[in-house]
Amino acid sequence: MHTVWKGSISFGLVNIPVKLHTATENKDIKLRQLHKECNSPINYQKVCSVCEKEVKSEDIVKAYEYSKNKFVVLDDDELEKLRKENEEKAVEIIEFVKLEEIDPIYFERSYFMAPDTGGGKAYALLRKALGDSGKIGVAKITIRSKEQLAIVRVYGETLIMETIHFPDEVRSTEEVPNIPSEEKVTEKELDTALMLIEQLTAQFEPDKYQDDYRTALLELIEQKKNGELTVTVSEKETVIPSDMTDLMAALQASLDKTSTTKKKTTTRKRKTTAAEKKEA
Repeated sequence: MHTVWKGSISFGLVNIPVKLHTATENKDIKLRQLHKECNSPINYQKVCSVCEKEVKSEDIVKAYEYSKNKFVVLDDDELEKLRKENEEKAVEIIEFVKLEEIDPIYFERSYFMAPDTGGGKAYALLRKALGDSGKIGVAKITIRSKEQLAIVRVYGETLIMETIHFPDEVRSTEEVPNIPSEEKVTEKELDTALMLIEQLTAQFEPDKYQDDYRTALLELIEQKKNGELTVTVSEKETVIPSDMTDLMAALQASLDKTSTTKKKTTTRKRKTTAAEKKEA
């Protein structure tokens, strides 16, 4: 597993060197966009909205838009200094709470925690203490230049860290449109709804569920691939003269085109001069 963060986590005077590994993966099927005419991949360029020119990476700076079209430019060195000041700190568990006290809306991403060199015993101690107490630890951690609130809990034989949103990152329910006020429902309607819930109640078994759309899309891709209904990227056409005759023909055509253009320009100039003389 790839290590995404390396540091230490502590509770009280116990310090545990740990590594974080991403616990989940996104299995969305990524589709590329091709040019319909030649089946070549579409590339995207970074273009300045004013100059209308492509901008290179070294000519791009980071900035915060504090109001419409007004920015505070932030230097890379300043950002790097802030990142290091926060990222190099050990993660300290601030407090312990019960898992059920945290609403699922706060949860963001999960990471497996593995003990680093010399941290095995302290890791096992924290895992045992959390398991016996039925509590989870609340901590702060900086990952990829972003400070995160996180919880540490037991998952099987492993400690898992889950980043959670800060309260101001969760929108208020008052912002949700068209929420009906308390409606009167009949006792019969409620009894029927409760009966339906009871009939559909089961123990949660994750293995029962699958992404039907992804499965169907993979099957479609496989069918097209096996049926050779595929396309190949067109090579960029390069004109290379096969012999001197082709080269001379191309040169002559260029000369003829240039001569024709010059004749038209000269004719226009003569007509303009003649018209000017008449007016004079």
